[in-house]
Amino acid sequence: MIVYKKASEIEQMRRSGKVVAHCIRAMHEAIVPGKSTPKDLDKIAARIIEEAGGVPSFLNYRGYPASTCISVNEVVIHGIPDDRPIVEGDIVDLDVGVCIDGWHADAAWTFPIGSVTPEAQRLLNVARESLSQGIAKAKVGNRLGDIGAAVQKYVEQNGYSVVRDLVGHGIGRSLHDHPHDVPNFGKPGTGLRLQPGLTICIEPMVNEGGYEVETLKDGWTIVTADGSLSAHFEHTIAVTKDGPDILTLE
Repeated sequence: MIVYKKASEIEQMRRSGKVVAHCIRAMHEAIVPGKSTPKDLDKIAARIIEEAGGVPSFLNYRGYPASTCISVNEVVIHGIPDDRPIVEGDIVDLDVGVCIDGWHADAAWTFPIGSVTPEAQRLLNVARESLSQGIAKAKVGNRLGDIGAAVQKYVEQNGYSVVRDLVGHGIGRSLHDHPHDVPNFGKPGTGLRLQPGLTICIEPMVNEGGYEVETLKDGWTIVTADGSLSAHFEHTIAVTKDGPDILTLE
């Protein structure tokens, strides 16, 4: 059952969302190419979340072993923070979820590390803009399919592919709440009609090559099947009578 949030509850989620945004910024700013590791960044986020009085939404979720997901290059999502240094030319997805007083927020951003190839930068630009295209459709009276169709159209007209096996999700008292599927592809005018108080995570995962993905032996890390680069951008959004409200901003 979908629970539509009151204004006061949306503000509770915004509190968590501000911490998410703070974590992502601090992690990015701490990266020293050739020295910093995903585990280093994970510790930074864990400390910020604890100091804010929250808990990491991801830690121990279905057995996940870290506070954040950090996905590098061909890793699409769910990269488990490890000890391999992040180096110049990498693209790094920092994905953070925070729960404060029982309310979750979740966001992700993929950053270029130092100087990256023009091809990698273009992928990031298109993936980031596809998130904006999707958010713009998160309006009362539209449908979930309008969001997914907008993302897919923009991504594909720029020569990339949208991952089909992984989608966005509802969020609130649970990290993954109803509606469980917020696809980044689809047909306009289909799916759930958007109403005020709906809170969802819109999160395009855009591949340089094909949209097929594979899960590694750790059971979490998901990579592009063809080894191409992937970029992931995500915000937690509240649908309001005044339009989409991004809750994961500092």
